[in-house]
Amino acid sequence: MAMQVHWSLCYTAGPGAVGSAEELARGLADTFTVIEPWQRGSAEEKPLTVAQHVTDLHAVIQCVCTNPLPALVGESWGAMLALAYAAEHPGDVGPIVLVGCGTFDKESRAVGVQIREERIAAYIAAHPQHVGDLTLSINDRLIKWHDMTDAYDPLPSPSPFRTSPFDMKAHTKTWEDMLRCQELGVYPAAFAAIRSPVIMLHGSYDPHPGGMIRDNLRHYLPHLEYREFDQCGHQPTIEKFARAEFFHAVGEWLGEKYG
Repeated sequence: MAMQVHWSLCYTAGPGAVGSAEELARGLADTFTVIEPWQRGSAEEKPLTVAQHVTDLHAVIQCVCTNPLPALVGESWGAMLALAYAAEHPGDVGPIVLVGCGTFDKESRAVGVQIREERIAAYIAAHPQHVGDLTLSINDRLIKWHDMTDAYDPLPSPSPFRTSPFDMKAHTKTWEDMLRCQELGVYPAAFAAIRSPVIMLHGSYDPHPGGMIRDNLRHYLPHLEYREFDQCGHQPTIEKFARAEFFHAVGEWLGEKYG
């Protein structure tokens, strides 16, 4: 476990992706106390809404974090949840790190889908044995080829959770509610309440268009910092060319914010 820890850190994993934060947690555990709360799945009785995930995360933070305020480091959906939590509880969270943050508007989502479709088509053109996949629906193609479209040059992972069953129902229900909140104008407008320092770390190869997401968020988070990594996809934690630089950047930035 971590030694000489001076603050606590909570990492929020994605809905349906059990243990998806392990790579990030391991990479930060030498310096920080890392808490990786697993979000509720589809077997739970309560509805899988953004509000419920925020409530669950608040319960964890209240139980384990006191002083100083914990940092939130969220990857993909976890980054979106970190912002939703900080908007609801601005006085209970310290610095926020957004890793490969998801989208909050239709335009950037459409760009992300287009990038993934183009990458799949290019791969199949070079590997005609997979041509049958072109008859799949767009959604099914994106699910099947997710790892290929999102990663630049991933490292092999020792994590046993990388092969855990994906809870598609939990993912779908949670994402549907996030889209509903966006349609109602709740997000990203609610992020204007956030006063914590926030940095967005993004891979240049990530199909989620970092520049568009950043510019959209800055309407409500003018203090948002941004850093992009070359030769890096959606998960810097497992990218061959960016992993070391990424963890150095996270540690340095959090160290500055905690003084």
